[in-house]
Amino acid sequence: MNVTRTGESTSVLDPDPRRWWGLVVIALAQLMVVLDATIVNIALPSAQRALGMSDGNRQWVITAYTLAFGGLLLLGGRVSDLVGRKRTFIIGLIGFAAASALGGAATTSGMLFGARALQGAFAAVLAPSALSLLTTTFTDPRERGKAFGIYGALAGSGSAIGFIAGGLLTEYLNWRWCLYVNIPIAVIAVFGAFALLHERPRRAGARLDVPGALLGCGGLVAIVYGFSEAEPRGWTDPLVLALFAVGIALLAVFVWWQARAPQPLLPLHIVKDRNRAGCFLTMALAVIGLFGMFLFLTYYLQVILGYSPLKTGMAFLPLTVAIIIGSTQISARLMNRVAPRMLMVPGTILAAGGMLVLTRITVHSPYASELLPALILVGLGMGLTFMPVFATATAGVAPQDSGVTSATVNTAQQVGGSIGTALLNTIATTTSTAYLAAHLRDPARKELVIREGIVHGYTVAIWCAAGVMLLAGLAAGLMVTTKPPRHTPSDTPVPESVG
Repeated sequence: MNVTRTGESTSVLDPDPRRWWGLVVIALAQLMVVLDATIVNIALPSAQRALGMSDGNRQWVITAYTLAFGGLLLLGGRVSDLVGRKRTFIIGLIGFAAASALGGAATTSGMLFGARALQGAFAAVLAPSALSLLTTTFTDPRERGKAFGIYGALAGSGSAIGFIAGGLLTEYLNWRWCLYVNIPIAVIAVFGAFALLHERPRRAGARLDVPGALLGCGGLVAIVYGFSEAEPRGWTDPLVLALFAVGIALLAVFVWWQARAPQPLLPLHIVKDRNRAGCFLTMALAVIGLFGMFLFLTYYLQVILGYSPLKTGMAFLPLTVAIIIGSTQISARLMNRVAPRMLMVPGTILAAGGMLVLTRITVHSPYASELLPALILVGLGMGLTFMPVFATATAGVAPQDSGVTSATVNTAQQVGGSIGTALLNTIATTTSTAYLAAHLRDPARKELVIREGIVHGYTVAIWCAAGVMLLAGLAAGLMVTTKPPRHTPSDTPVPESVG
């Protein structure tokens, strides 16, 4: 939608008739980025054997990706604003495909770790440009609800789809195809982007805030790295404490600098807005609980119940379907009728309820009666939550700030996922260790007690995940106070800023 500058009469052109095909291209890219955070999880044992990784180092296949992704997102968002969203979208797709090819061809563990870090770096360019393209393509409130419903479904279900795809590819091909699969997806998206997406003129004279980029990215990388090292080293390890201290200090200086920088990397008015800040916090807290649940269920299904990689992946299918239904059939239909928090709060309560059902699992829990209801509840809850979070966080943002706003939403999601994986995994392992120390007395029951101890650790961690999910609902209820879109001026074009 094109508009004139401030002070002139506003003229609105007819929307692009191909915009829904453009959404398909954007959705493909988003799906690729999100599912790649989990698609290698199920393939990890095979990759570990093939490349001779140690148990201590295998986590870097996951962490290298999330570390680069979460740490560089703010920079990627601002680059998309300055260079152009379509251009950075295409660069991100090509780079992601090349990094995926490198990882699939890896002959050493170091080569695979490096390729995963490259994937994360290009994902940090791709994700915010995709979301900002969506924001500027769909400005009509009704169409915006449908578009963000699809986008929110992919954001919420992409991780679960990754488990299914990882199981299929690992079982019928090999672990390398969990990386190679990105290449055809990226090629299709690149051709689609050239044909269907439109570029908005760049801001004249705009510059990148280099000190802000170094401070912000450095602080996020230090904190995410600290959480990733907390699981193998422990929370009181000097390196972990030093990383947290450095990260907090760098982010404090980053905030100080953003208030003074002539062209800040993250304009503080974006996070000072109460509704937007509430969305960022809700997203981060919700994903902490969700990613932790994914981790424990994957190990529970394979290690405790003895599922194959394919069967494990398929076990997540009801969760994926429930997220899509919750996002496209419930949230998208209600978004223009009710306030966003009227979707977010019930959504987080539903998801927390599903997690509480999971706390009842034992070493012999049947899937149909104990796991399936929990997965459906969590899926519906996340579908209700993610779509209004994305839509509300990016609504009413000036065009020159849409990229960095989109990046901040993705940063909340990625950093929340990294924190959730490390935090809840540490809780699970320490709880299991304490359980075994107290119960491992009869040698004849050793194997059963070990399995019971592992499951006990999972259930305690899932209790914590449910608590964090309820905190996400509290944040949404108290902070996200905006009215339904039809009662706000969001359908009025945002004028281009002069200069």
